[in-house]
Amino acid sequence: MQSTHVITSWIVREFLPDVHESELEPDYDLLANGVIDSLALLRVVDWITTEFDLPVDQLDLSPDNFRTVHNINALVSAAKS
Repeated sequence: MQSTHVITSWIVREFLPDVHESELEPDYDLLANGVIDSLALLRVVDWITTEFDLPVDQLDLSPDNFRTVHNINALVSAAKS
């Protein structure tokens, strides 16, 4: 679950500066609640490719994969394997 913590920390730092990491539930819908919009999605993809050393062509860029911290973590895990 190390990746989940890293993802949560980054999202809070980048998009929710007034929220403590412990307040962001891993199943909180980041898209529906406006935390991540289309421009922010590009930043998330760029960060994932850099942070986890993954080529963008190994990522399934479906918006649902960025809906929650859990989904992002699953995306990273799938791309690593």
